Amino acid sequence: MSVLVYTENWDGKFKKLSYELVSYASGVAKMLNSSVTALSIGKVEEAELKRLGDYGAARILSVDNEILASLDNQTYANVIAEVAGKENASVIIISNNNTGKAVAPRLSVKLKAGVGSGVSRLPLSVNPFTLYKRTYSGNAFAHVIIKSDVKILTIAQNSFDLIETANNAAVEKINVSVDNSQVKTKVQNIQKQTGKILLTDADIVVSGGRGMKSPDNWSTLVELASALGGATACSRPVSDEGWRPHEEHTGQTGKIIAPNLYIAVGISGATQHLAGISSSKYIVAINTDKDAPIFESAQYGIVGDAMKVLPKLVSAVKEFKK
Repeated sequence: MSVLVYTENWDGKFKKLSYELVSYASGVAKMLNSSVTALSIGKVEEAELKRLGDYGAARILSVDNEILASLDNQTYANVIAEVAGKENASVIIISNNNTGKAVAPRLSVKLKAGVGSGVSRLPLSVNPFTLYKRTYSGNAFAHVIIKSDVKILTIAQNSFDLIETANNAAVEKINVSVDNSQVKTKVQNIQKQTGKILLTDADIVVSGGRGMKSPDNWSTLVELASALGGATACSRPVSDEGWRPHEEHTGQTGKIIAPNLYIAVGISGATQHLAGISSSKYIVAINTDKDAPIFESAQYGIVGDAMKVLPKLVSAVKEFKK
């Protein structure tokens, strides 16, 4: 019995998220005294595939089929289920991103497998199979026991450190049965954002709320994000007011992110906002109100006027990077 990990690629390249999944899978495999098989769907060069072995994959399976060039939830679930059956996989690991959230439920039904979603640590036990996950916007945690023969875990981004290993894993090209008539998703056009770091990829995010007072005051916040090599974000009221584009909105009704560092500037910390950023490794809050809820979730806080604090932070970062 093995641990199967589905490693998503973006235009033929893996991101840090994919290596996190393989590292996590390696940890689970050690607990089960098993091995890790990594599955890649789509066109990925062999050199890129072999990098998965550097994070613990003993075998790397590549499914390259033109029909699978674009994500189709049903078809991808069928492919993963077929490979899992052939590999006799007892644990299947997927990211807890939009792809994972779409594929995992279908996969669960096909394999009659229990799902542990948004898992952020290695299992507490494998007998019974007990998972740890955060709940209620990170304000509580739960222990989830999965009793099914096959378990599906979706892993929260940035919740597990990369573990590099010297493993020269072989790449195996495999064929799976793909019914073209079942593919319901057709991509008509692709528009890519350029010149900015995507929120979901950023290790550092600088986010502003209504405490920024006006859209005219955003230049210093953007300058800080640029100096740190990070992305910019905002709370929902800011995007609703049209101060910032909606794609920057983080929170329960916006983007769910988990950067290494989240700097919240002038954000009070409503429950809906915290639901989208509570998995960040470190939260720094800047607010004039010392009783703002955001300080309860932040590791570091600055009580002060953002218009005075931000310029000093920008100067300090630039001085440090000289």
